Amino acid sequence: MSDTFFSAAPHWRWLIIFYFFVGGVAGGAYFLGAVLEWFGRPDDRPVIRTAYRVSFWGAVVSGLLLTLDLGRPLRFWHMLFQSANLPHVMFKPWSPISFGAWALLLFGLCAALSALGARADEGRVRAPAAQLLRGGTALAKLVAAVGGLLGFFVAGYTGVLLSVTNRPIWADSPWLGALFLASGASTGAALLVLLGPKRGAAESSLRWLSTFDARALVVELLLLIVFVASLGAVARVWVSVWGALLLVGVVGFGIVWPLVRHARPAADRAGLNPAVAVLIGGFLLRVVMLLVSEGIELHRGVAGLLP
Repeated sequence: MSDTFFSAAPHWRWLIIFYFFVGGVAGGAYFLGAVLEWFGRPDDRPVIRTAYRVSFWGAVVSGLLLTLDLGRPLRFWHMLFQSANLPHVMFKPWSPISFGAWALLLFGLCAALSALGARADEGRVRAPAAQLLRGGTALAKLVAAVGGLLGFFVAGYTGVLLSVTNRPIWADSPWLGALFLASGASTGAALLVLLGPKRGAAESSLRWLSTFDARALVVELLLLIVFVASLGAVARVWVSVWGALLLVGVVGFGIVWPLVRHARPAADRAGLNPAVAVLIGGFLLRVVMLLVSEGIELHRGVAGLLP
């Protein structure tokens, strides 16, 4: 039996689940916007601007959720600065929490700059500094490159954070960070597909996003299989209501069904938009991963794993 069953639960609840989900979507969306910023065509600009706005508000909301979940929210700045030695920063590169706090802050800064450039692109902001951030400028590309890497990190960071907690399932596999990264990519693309038509996205941009989303879902499914297989005997914990939700809600509804819909011609895609299913599946993935471990008590773990 894994020794993780003898550790105490951190008692994370819904605020953290929403933080994990919103942060993953924001990171995935910005990464896609950055890719199109560098390698896209002029008619991809509406999608790029949408990606930057999604990532900016996602960074704001996820940062707020993380702060509210702290025992003493008003002391969040202690994670960034030394309270007894201002203005020296508090950065511990060996600590996933410290590393993640700074990554989220810098990601939010890049998202804010890119969102400002998007507004300048549309003529809504005319300040000279904002014009330097307009689409296609050297500064916009530089910010996109840095922000894209940070978004890539933010999307998968939450899985890495779980893996260092020494809790059942979370710490029993090295694949959770990669799984959350793939989920962040798929949900980020799905949200852009949903928002794109109302933001003037070109059909070619939407097709590219749909193709990317389908490929990300395949990678996510493979990583999920590898993740469960890597748990060994601990995988027996999934013989529960959470395992049923993982199989039906995440795999069936959130991955397989959208893949089937992607494989059909556009004319045959009536009914629920598969992008909606991807977003629901991505949220349910965080729900089952958080709550299955949070709900394990020592005696239940022993009873479930002893022969």
